[in-house]
Amino acid sequence: MFTSFSNLRQARVTTLSIILFVVALLCAPFSYGLNWDKLRQSFRTLTSNEQAFNEWNNLLSGLQDANVDSKLQKVNQFFNRKLSYTEDSELWGQSDYWATPLESLSKGKGDCEDYVIAKYFSLRSLNIPDTQLRLVYVKAHIGGPNSSVTQAHMVLAFYPSGDAEPLILDNLITDIRPASRRTDLSPIFSFNGLGIFAGSASTATVGPGGTSRLSRWQDLLERARKEGFE
Repeated sequence: MFTSFSNLRQARVTTLSIILFVVALLCAPFSYGLNWDKLRQSFRTLTSNEQAFNEWNNLLSGLQDANVDSKLQKVNQFFNRKLSYTEDSELWGQSDYWATPLESLSKGKGDCEDYVIAKYFSLRSLNIPDTQLRLVYVKAHIGGPNSSVTQAHMVLAFYPSGDAEPLILDNLITDIRPASRRTDLSPIFSFNGLGIFAGSASTATVGPGGTSRLSRWQDLLERARKEGFE
């Protein structure tokens, strides 16, 4: 039995509508708002121990009206103390996995990307704009800036103004330092919700293609949305 032309057309319209909806969902701006009820339910699917979640909730609630310096300091300290460094291969059984803040808090562990992601999401939820934050891939010189031993690493950069030297939030060094005092780090590229930048300079321009080129970033945002980051 053949499907009528009108039914075929209706099926195509329905399919096109679904495709357009999915595209719109994936392209929709990520606001980093927090649906605390949904986040708590998501956290409970990861662990029965809600202490870390409650501490994170209290931290962000208490910082809503704080100045920017306090937000940077407190968020940086919280995750540096709350997470213990663990390789993805040991924690997730994968060579490279970008965990959501809830996943990292539920484990109490993470690698350098996970520290940065948790800090970035938290600071964005505290109304620090994307224009002032970037996740930065670097080569870290182990043993000092003159050492020939390097390893891939990620840090979070905060830009006080458009042309200002960024401040670096890192899990390797607990205090927040200007980039000029982190001569052990060699930036490769940086990114945020606005796009990908060559290097980490405040004057760096956004490259073509946006963050769609970072498949792990897109996967992370999709999982975060489902957890309650909206």
